[in-house]
This record gives sequence, C-alpha cells and structure tokens, in this order.
Amino acid sequence: MDPIYTAVATSSGRDSRAVSSDGRLDVDLALPKELGGTGEGTNPEQLLAAGWAACFSTVIDLVAKSKGLDASDVAVTAEVSLVPHGGGFVLAATLRVEMPDHLTDAERTMLLEATHEACPYSAATRGNIAVELVLE
Repeated sequence: MDPIYTAVATSSGRDSRAVSSDGRLDVDLALPKELGGTGEGTNPEQLLAAGWAACFSTVIDLVAKSKGLDASDVAVTAEVSLVPHGGGFVLAATLRVEMPDHLTDAERTMLLEATHEACPYSAATRGNIAVELVLE
C-alpha cells in the first residue's frame, strides 16, 4: 500500500516529550497521578482519545453525507482507559457520540455502526481492545 500521509513523532517515554517531525506537535508527557506520576503533562491515552474522537466525528459526517443525511453538528468524546490485566495493562475505550436532534434513532444507530466500521482508528483497534459505543 502507498500511504497518502504518514505522521511521524518521536518520544523517549511516558515522562518525556513527544515531538512530531514537522514540529506542530510538541508536548510534555507525564505519567498520570493514578499511575504514580505527576500528571503534569499529557499521556499516550489522552493523545489516542483526541485522535480517535477527531477521526470518528469526521467519518460520521462523511458517512452521513454519503447517505444523504446531515450530521455536521456531531460531538464525539473518546474515553481511553488503562485496565490492569495479567500483571500489566490493556486498553479499553468508550466512544460517546452526540448527534443532531433532527436524525431519527434508526439513523443515529445506523451512522454509529457504519462509522465504527469505516473509521481507521476503530479498524486499527477492532478485536484488540474492548470498545463500547454510546449514543447520547
């Protein structure tokens, strides 16, 4: 496959920095307080949640347009959790989706399911982590 875009970022750990190759992303990283850190920086789970929420909301709009629907006023909140497992951790996620009131319940459900199939973040995690989809 020939990619149309590749993001490149470098970090040396959870208590360091993450910097993208173009310099647009440059964030301090810190372990969350819940893991014994200072919590004075962002963390990989927050970065994944932000990316997934942005991608999922964009894909909802694209899927809606392809079906002749308007979902431009959508909000997605992604919750990415670290869950203890076998002496380490696994990820779990909840995607909370608010859709416009003019859509029917059936349209909202269809868009949610179709978006979860089409979103690259959802595809990358499918079968690897527990994901809960919530219509709000």
